[in-house]
Amino acid sequence: MPISAEHQEKTAARYRFGLFEADSGSGELRKSGVRMRLQAQPFRVLLCLVERPGELVTREEIQQRLWGSDTIVDFDHSLGTAINKLRDTLGDSAENPRFIETLARRGYRFIAPVTVVNGGETEARPSGLMLGETAGGAAEAAIAPGRPVMPAPAKKHRAGRRATAWGACAAVAAAGGFLLGLWQRPTYTAPPRIAQITFSGRVAPGDPLFESFPGTATDGSRIYFREIENGRAVLAQALIADGETSPLSLPDELAAPTLGDLSPDGSRLLLRNHLATAPEQALWIVSTIGGTAQKIPGILAHDATWMPDGQHILYASGDSLSIAKDDGSEIHRFATLPGRAFWLRWSPDGSRLRLTLLNSETHTSALWELNRDGSGAHLLLPNWTSAPPAECCGSWTADGRYYVFQSARSGDSNIWAIREHGGLFGGAKRPIPITNGPLDYEAPITGREGDRTFFIGLSSQSELLRYDPNARLFVPYGAPLSNAQRVEFSRDGQWVAWIRQDDGSLWRSRTDGTGRMQLTSRPMQVFMMHWSPDARRLVLMARQPGMPWKIYTMDSDGGHLQQVLEEQRSEADPDWSPDGKTLVFGRLPDLMAEAAEPKAIYRVDLASHQVTELPGSNGLFSPRWSANGKYIAALSIDQKKLMLYDTATKTWRVLAEQNIADPVWSHDDSAIYFHDFAQADQPIYRAVVGTGKVERVADLHDLRSASVLDYRFAGLAPGDVPLISARTSTANLYTAELPQ
Repeated sequence: MPISAEHQEKTAARYRFGLFEADSGSGELRKSGVRMRLQAQPFRVLLCLVERPGELVTREEIQQRLWGSDTIVDFDHSLGTAINKLRDTLGDSAENPRFIETLARRGYRFIAPVTVVNGGETEARPSGLMLGETAGGAAEAAIAPGRPVMPAPAKKHRAGRRATAWGACAAVAAAGGFLLGLWQRPTYTAPPRIAQITFSGRVAPGDPLFESFPGTATDGSRIYFREIENGRAVLAQALIADGETSPLSLPDELAAPTLGDLSPDGSRLLLRNHLATAPEQALWIVSTIGGTAQKIPGILAHDATWMPDGQHILYASGDSLSIAKDDGSEIHRFATLPGRAFWLRWSPDGSRLRLTLLNSETHTSALWELNRDGSGAHLLLPNWTSAPPAECCGSWTADGRYYVFQSARSGDSNIWAIREHGGLFGGAKRPIPITNGPLDYEAPITGREGDRTFFIGLSSQSELLRYDPNARLFVPYGAPLSNAQRVEFSRDGQWVAWIRQDDGSLWRSRTDGTGRMQLTSRPMQVFMMHWSPDARRLVLMARQPGMPWKIYTMDSDGGHLQQVLEEQRSEADPDWSPDGKTLVFGRLPDLMAEAAEPKAIYRVDLASHQVTELPGSNGLFSPRWSANGKYIAALSIDQKKLMLYDTATKTWRVLAEQNIADPVWSHDDSAIYFHDFAQADQPIYRAVVGTGKVERVADLHDLRSASVLDYRFAGLAPGDVPLISARTSTANLYTAELPQ
């Protein structure tokens, strides 16, 4: 019996689980947005189960819901057929269920987590007591602002006094609710108008994964920022009036400048060189007209800002903040924090410091506040949302009325503002949104006067290219890999896996494009993956929001996703042994928020989960195991050496010495390909194992289009053909007026 229209209207919702979404209104089941073929009866059975995840749904309940008591049908056969078709569509099995569990002779239970979406908004299912319900089950009346609750007539004089007291309390509560409503009422009626300043699409965005924040600053008429030019980030300035952009001349030691702050008088920039792989770098002071530069002696830091007097600097090194004169003298400790601090900003009156703090364990970022003397360190927004913190990069307006910052939620980054001391009793209001897409917005700063804010809007576009050795050019690879940022082919050449550059999801297909399937989705973020020797499984380095990077294994069809180790620390760069029984892995590099942690290469037995350290591997990371099992390659922490471990002799040797990233074994194990990210033309090299000879394969000059800004080495196609993910657009600068 079909579901009644009344029932459909009552329960109309979308149920999300894994890669699937069931729409009760349209009667459609989709996987990764693609509609699946599923008959009406199995779909109705699915609705019965996902409406009550984790609960037993009896066979009798399903019979009554689908067929009713008046319909004569071979119920057992019909239900069994519906369940089998449903499991086939979901890729599930009765023996090892991922979605539908059979409870013998009783019914079924949906065992996967379910998210319910009603009217376009995600809602959590209520559990325990309902709102307004007491432990005894009676509903209590809610007090609405401005509407006092009238007490029941008193039977005795004392009861009357109690009623009067309750009435007075209700009136006070109502008045308080009314004032609270006024306090929380928005002070604006329309979203701010956003205007674009630059149009080149070459503004260099940040990469918090590698502690790279896109520092910007303004002197009132110009904005200083990083721009990509010939594959490298350079310091540039743009006129706010018309967006006209020009580079600033800097010494060669600042090959990849990162802007910390602009001095209060607008004449000097505080910079550091982010190209260096060390977690702390030297600080430089550069004139805003360019040309001259002063290195601050004796100080290494990962970020810094000017003190309000313009003669001292506050800098972050490790988990400490220190103050020094701008010539490097008179250094003294300011504060010690539970993490690495970035984007340091003083309030206009100099009474408070706010900063972004990175947590090395959870890889989250949060806004913190300290007093002017370094005391009272605390979270700025401790209870804003229930999600892991993802805020950074805040700045005050010149008059101190607003504090604007960046927040990344559900994969989208937007600008928010707090109106300081504008609420009831002088308290700060809750954040209000300044942007809401369609771009990702980051790095907000404020003007030197007024309530104007400036920020970066990301419109990044990338394309996967392959190297044509005959034409000596990179050419488009084509669908379905055009949007891939990392690619790996199985050893038999039959399968390919890739990570999308826009959302970090993992996909796979046959090399001819058939059998395409999405294996992971948000909120999981995948950094890298490798095929098992038999191409039946994948190992990946991935993480959930607010969690460390972990090693997972999964079947090539997306099933049996399993975390390999239960330790609290991050693991990185896993790879398979030739027999598929062991994994080799390392730790995160210093620029991924784990500078204080020891680094080494480890092996883990997949059957026993026993972990052993590879001899002589201290100070190394990013291991790669050759297919023949003879060697394990790894990088030094400073990424200046490519090391080779002989598994027979248990000895290490240096294979190459230069800047090295993303090593990949050739398909015959005779060489290792890698990317030299620090050279001006960003070449790809191959180091020959037998001779140690390092040969240049390709570089920026081999790109087919002048519109390509830069690229990253994405892997090797069959035949040892280099693949790159080339960026043709990055970001622009935007501005908005804050609400009055």
